[in-house]
Amino acid sequence: MPRPVSYNLIKKPLEADISIADMPGGHHGEGFFATSLDKVIGLARKNSIWPLPFATSCCGIEFMATMGSHYDLARFGSERVGFSPRQCDLLMVMGTIAKKMGPVVKQVYLQMAEPRWVMAVGACASSGGIFDTYSVLQGIDQVVPVDVYVPGCPPRPEAIIDGVLRIQDLVGKESLRRRNGEKYKALLESYGIQ
Repeated sequence: MPRPVSYNLIKKPLEADISIADMPGGHHGEGFFATSLDKVIGLARKNSIWPLPFATSCCGIEFMATMGSHYDLARFGSERVGFSPRQCDLLMVMGTIAKKMGPVVKQVYLQMAEPRWVMAVGACASSGGIFDTYSVLQGIDQVVPVDVYVPGCPPRPEAIIDGVLRIQDLVGKESLRRRNGEKYKALLESYGIQ
């Protein structure tokens, strides 16, 4: 005689299972909602980030786990991993970057369209890691500006997801005029980028 199987023994209301995204601040009424263009574009950008993985070592393996079904980075709107810099807006540098690779990282960064963001994943990309040698770049912030650093050697997939959430916070709150500001232009000029 087959044993009866019962699923979902505890009945919960559907609303408890769904997390609702916060809507941008604005004015709403019967049949309308008004907000600023900055907030609408920030909301769209933060939920559709296209990452470009630049993986050279073990951090790339952790990123592969992050993209897998268990951690599922696609939940955050980042499921379209591109390998063409012209179509991506988040450069994720993962692993050891040799000094000879520094110009390549910079060239990939320059080929990306504005607005673009950079995430240094792991100790090697952030600070050179355990490789304090003449041939290893001691942090990619020597060649490109970095927005978010993810610590770890290698970082766990949860840390990479946290880094993506920090990027989303940054993207969602960024003003449309920030890229034309004097501080941003001075930052790029300090890296030799016009």
